This record gives sequence, C-alpha cells and structure tokens, in this order.
Amino acid sequence: MGQRWRAVGVLAAALFAVNVVARLVTRFAFPDDDAASDRVSLVMFLVIGLILAGVAFRWGADRPLGRLAGDLAAAVGVALALTVFVGPLVVGENPFGGGAGLFFAQIWLYLAATAAGVLVGYLILTALGRDYRSRQLKRYAEMKGSRPRRVVRR
Repeated sequence: MGQRWRAVGVLAAALFAVNVVARLVTRFAFPDDDAASDRVSLVMFLVIGLILAGVAFRWGADRPLGRLAGDLAAAVGVALALTVFVGPLVVGENPFGGGAGLFFAQIWLYLAATAAGVLVGYLILTALGRDYRSRQLKRYAEMKGSRPRRVVRR
C-alpha cells in the first residue's frame, strides 16, 4: 500500500517540477516577452501530457481502471494544487496576482492537458490490447478453452 502512494507522490512531484522549471525559464530567460512565455507554457502542458500518457500506458497494464483513475486523479490533484498555489511563490509572484480569470484559466488548462495525456495513453494501451481488462479476458478465454469438454451421458 505504501508503494502505491509513493508512486503517486513521485508522479505529483514530477508534474510540479515540470511547472517550476517552466516558471523559472519564463522568469529568467523571457522576463518581458509574453509570446515566449506563452510558448514555454505550451511546451510545459505538452510535457505534462506526455508524462501522463506514459504513466497511463505503464500503469494501465498492471492496474484495474478504477484504481488507475484514482491514482492518477490523486497525483494530478496534488500537482495542480501545488502548481496553482505554490508555483507562483517559487518565482516571487502572488498566486492570485493575475486575477480570477488567470487563476481559473490555469486550472482549466492544466486539467485539459492532464486529461488529454491520460486519455491518449490509455486509449493506445487499450487499442494494443495490453490493458488490465483485456489481459484478464484473454487469460479467461485461454483457461476456458484449455479445459477438456465434459461428456454428458443420458
């Protein structure tokens, strides 16, 4: 059980680290360039989506969908809270400094990027037939087909 939550915590920390790196790059490399800042944010969301696609692909093979969804939701929730509330403080900004519109836009963009990443990873895994449920059904079919047919006498 502890191993499960450790993996969720490591994933949340990795997602938060991507955000911190993007904020630091924006702060020091492009302090006054809004277009470059937008490109860095786009790259950050792509990296977060790719990380989650890889994790969904890897974890989806070993875990039932309910457990996978719970683990990913917990990691994304923690990472989102850190990103929205702690991330701006790392670079010396106020989390609510841009107003409510920017605050909630961050949340929606983050959730969209994470949902897209998880969806892509899990759909690829399912299309390849390597997800937990498909492997379970395959084992059942092999086991059912390997038993000899029972003869019924009248």
